[in-house]
This record gives sequence, structure tokens and C-alpha cells, in this order.
Amino acid sequence: MRFFYDKRDMPTLDRAEDNCWLLANGLGGYASTSAAFSVSRCDQGLLIAADSPSRRYGLVHRLSETLTTAEGTAFLSAQRFAGDLPPEDGWRRLSSFVFDGVPVWEYQIGAVTVRRRIALDHGFNRAAAVYTVENRSGADCVLRVTPSLQFAPKGHPPQKPFPFVYRDGIIRCNGVSLYISSNERLDAIPARSESLFYRHDAENGREESGLGLLCCRAEWTVPAGETRQLELTFSTEPTERTGGDILRDCEARQRALPDSAPLRDPAAKELARAADAYIAYRASTDGKTIIAGYPFFGDWGRDTMISLPGCVLATGRYEEARSILRTFLAYEKDGLLPNLFPEGAEVPEYNSVDAPLLLINGVWLYFQKTGDNEFVREAWPVLERIVQAYARGTRYAIAMDGDGLIRAGSGLDQVTWMDVRVDGFLPTPRHGKPVEINAYWYNALCVLSRLAPLAGADGTEYATLAEKVKSSFNEKFWMEDRGWLKDVLSGTRADTQLRCNQIWAVSMPFSMLPPDRERRVVEAVEASLYTDHGLRTLSPDDPDFHPAYGGPLRDRDLAYHQGTVWPFPLGGYYLAWLKVHGNTPKAAARVRERLSTMPALLKEGCAGHLPEIYDGLEPGPSRGCFAQAWSVGELLRVYEALEQIEQGGDHHA
Repeated sequence: MRFFYDKRDMPTLDRAEDNCWLLANGLGGYASTSAAFSVSRCDQGLLIAADSPSRRYGLVHRLSETLTTAEGTAFLSAQRFAGDLPPEDGWRRLSSFVFDGVPVWEYQIGAVTVRRRIALDHGFNRAAAVYTVENRSGADCVLRVTPSLQFAPKGHPPQKPFPFVYRDGIIRCNGVSLYISSNERLDAIPARSESLFYRHDAENGREESGLGLLCCRAEWTVPAGETRQLELTFSTEPTERTGGDILRDCEARQRALPDSAPLRDPAAKELARAADAYIAYRASTDGKTIIAGYPFFGDWGRDTMISLPGCVLATGRYEEARSILRTFLAYEKDGLLPNLFPEGAEVPEYNSVDAPLLLINGVWLYFQKTGDNEFVREAWPVLERIVQAYARGTRYAIAMDGDGLIRAGSGLDQVTWMDVRVDGFLPTPRHGKPVEINAYWYNALCVLSRLAPLAGADGTEYATLAEKVKSSFNEKFWMEDRGWLKDVLSGTRADTQLRCNQIWAVSMPFSMLPPDRERRVVEAVEASLYTDHGLRTLSPDDPDFHPAYGGPLRDRDLAYHQGTVWPFPLGGYYLAWLKVHGNTPKAAARVRERLSTMPALLKEGCAGHLPEIYDGLEPGPSRGCFAQAWSVGELLRVYEALEQIEQGGDHHA
């Protein structure tokens, strides 16, 4: 898909900064600015380098650009500054911004047209800015580009003094080297810093300003009547690759991604291209992983397991799926998986009750796609250890009760995805027996009972236990008078709150509810929680409901799971909706109607991506991470299911 924005979409700087773009390099590094070519967040930049998915470093923060013609000097770049300094106003001259795999801006200044394209070199911490300047005027024009640098951990503004050394196109600072090259002039300039204002950070209670370092400038002269390509490259290691090389390869890769997935719908193809941005290599585990979201998150166990079925399996990337699963299988401990991977000597964090059960589901879905019996045998010992650890009890108060159901959490533990803790307070306390965890638990037992023969084992005990869980679940979670499932069994008011977590009790491959109850769950979720942007995390009728997400961190955390709309549960919802309507072509056609807004959602916020969240009452502009893996992945699963139904195949959620 081609995302086009012109002056009607960007009549003001605020409007132009409401949209952004993202490129990723497959290492956890990325590039992103607003559509205005400003940085409205400290986490944005032209080169956010990574030596691991969770250890990233802001290097090239932005580019300050001017074009000098016979009529004078004008900015191409746009940027707000702290204090009373006026902003760079290049957005006024911006004719269009287009994202079609790579970002492209076009400016018109008199008889001169300037096109800027940004690219990343996949597998390397290397970026390029490539300009095409068409000078139709009767006088020479000069383009000057001054990089603004950070040399600081991502999201942390650099501090004075800058201990940098610049010489012959190499900048060394804080133990990091940055190699800068141009196809014409690159000169040192008197070093100075600039104080930038970050509009979106200010709106969300984050640090609203930060510094940039300026110490060199590229300059190109374009004679009258000529068109020239001007290139600027940035790399963390010496390279002979030009900006044109990097751009050509980046464009070719981005063009190929949509057609590499076995999906036909244009929106699904775009989501498949987006999914690639989240798949990264982690050197510490020598395997692939999934970045949870940009610009804030690294690779987390829970997010990876939720994202994997859509981002990797639905897109046909089976080798990478196997690599990701192997990584987490290798790090299993006490039946748990790392929710946050270690760096260096750091100890992994294992505070996730859902990730291990979703790993079992991931192995099942991978096997369904590939028939890889050898991998099942390889994974089997870990899968058994997970189930056995849950049955006898493990860390974070995770254990099976006498009724066969799983309980989890104590004190200030937050081990489900609704994991906010604010000043010793849990806005969404879910200690006890959460509904989705027990849906995952039943599903895991059913998976083991079916995979056991492939591993040369007897799965009878898992099948027997699954029946016990099914009976207890229907007895204790179902509320006949309300027509939906309890969210948790805890003996508190939280038990009967109407939340989206119950949808996974219908959508998992193996589910416990009889058909009439499944239908009533879907109807209850649809009536109070469904929006075309995502599912609300809490019913608007609940006194704890928060209609909007924003402001200082405490306010955001209090709203995070208290009504805020999340796109990723739409995956479970649409799969459940298809299921209770018989997975028929007619049902698929109805879901397609509901997905008709997808192109508009993909254009808003980060071009081609889906965000983390939206406001709860009236979802509109995206919030949180502007690009979120599980949002993309779960909608990919829906498109995959639709195409299977439409092609006459059997689809099983």
C-alpha cells in the first residue's frame, strides 16, 4: 500500500507531526521521524543503533537542512526548539510525504524541487539520506545538511559536556564511533549544541526537551538547469557502501516483503511488511526474537509469544518461527520463560504466567503449519516441564489448585498482561485465577495430549486433567445471569468486571465452553467492548472505567487497562466471532466489512503500522507505542483466517 499525505493532511505543524514512519534494521535498531521530518519524541532519529534488541543507542537524531537559491535561504527540515527559538519551518514548503516501504518527501522552492529519501541497511547499524535536487532555475542552488547527534542510550537525552572527537568524517563519543560520508563536501563546523522540544513527550509527561550535538556539515552545489543525487551515509563501522547502495537495497527489500507472505488482501500484505520490522536478531541468544513495539519497548517473552502466530507463522516465516521458539525453549527455568531477556551479567526476569502457556500454543501452531515432527520431539521435554511446574507450583505463586485451575500472583506481583503497578498500588489486581490463563492452561493440556505420541510419550494424563479443568472452568467462571465469564476468581469485585480477557476462552485452538456460552461471550464482548480500533479493556458502565489515555505517567497507568482500547485483542475477537458463526463465507464477508476501516487505521499514526492503544470511550488518534507487534500480528491472523475460509478450507481458531 502507498500512504500519501499532502498539504490537506498537513495544514499545520501539529497535524504533520501526528503522523510518522518507521524503518527497522533487523537488529533492534530503527529510524523514525514525523511526517514533517521533525523529531517530536526523544526516542526518534535517523539512526537508533542497536547491539541487542533491548540495548539501543541514539546516534543521528535529526538533520537540519537549508536550501539556498537566488531568492534566499529556506529550511527544508522542521523542528521545534526549547525556549523562545522559532521552529524550523520546512513543513510549509512540503508538497507531499509518501511512505511506500521507504519515506519520501518532496519540496518545492521556486523553480527547485527537492526529494529526500531515507533508508536503513538491513542487518547493519547504517543509514542513508539521499536527496534528488532538480534545479530548473537560472542560478546555482546550494543544499546544506547538518546532522544533530545524540550519542546517548535511546530515550535518554545526552548531557553536557559532550566528550566527542571529530576527525575526517569520524565522530567518537562515549565509547561509540560514527562514520559519516558524503558524495561531495563534508566539513567540520564549530561544535555547538541545540535544545530540542519534543511535543509528544511533553503531552505524555515525559522529558519534554533534550540536546543535540552539531559538529559537521555536508554541502552540495547544484548548477542551474541540472539534476543531481546527493548522498549522506551514517554507519557504526567503516563501509564502502554509498547512500545509493543502501537506498537501492532497502527499496528492493521493502518491495519484496508484501508478496513474500501467503496473503492476498492489500491490507494484509501491508501488515506482513510491517511485521518484518519487529523480527530481530539477538546476539546474546544467537537467535531471532520479536520487538514488542516502537519506540519504547524491547523484546519481551509475553509479547513475543502473542505476536509470533501472526507476525511469523501467518507470514510463512517458519525458519524464523523455529528460531524464536528455540530461543525461549533454551531459557525455560522452573517452568517459566524470560519476560525480559538479560544483558551481559543481568539476570532474566521470569514474571509472566502466560508466556510459557503461549509458548506451548506456539509450538502447536508451528507444527500445524509445518508438520515438523523433529522439532516437536526437540521441544517436548520443555513443554512437559512447563506443565509439570504449573501443576506442582512454581515462582510468583503460580500453581494448580485441587480443582485443576491455575492461580497466580501475590503481593505486588503482576504476572498477566494487565501488569501495571503504580506506587505500590495495582490498578488491575488479578491475583487468583485469571480467565485467560486458565483458557491457555486448558489449551496447553490439550496440545500435550495430542503431541505426546509424536514424542514417544503417553498423553492420557494430560487429556484427563484437561477434562477436569473444563468442568471446573464452566462451573466457576460462567455467570448465567450476566451471560459472560468472570475475569478472575479472587473473591473481590474484580471477579465480575466485564473485560476483554474472556475472548480467548473462545478463540484458542482448544476451548472449554459449549457453543451457546461461546456465542453469549462474543455477544457480551461485542455489546460493551468492541470498537473497530480494538477491544476496550473494561466496560464503560464500570465505575473504574477511564475514557481517555494521556497526561503524566500516573494518569496513563491508571487508564492503561481500565477501558483503554487495545488493537491486539481484535485477533481473538474476530476469530471467536467467525467460530460462533460457523466459519462460513457469509461470516467471513461480515468480518471483511468490519475491517474496511483498516487502510485508514494504517495511515493514521505510523504509516503502515498499528499502534499499541487508543482512547477507551472514543478511539481516534493512536496512543502509546506508535507501532506494536502484537497489534500487527493478531490482525494478520484474522486476514489469514478469512482467506482460508474464502478458499474453502477449514479454519480452526
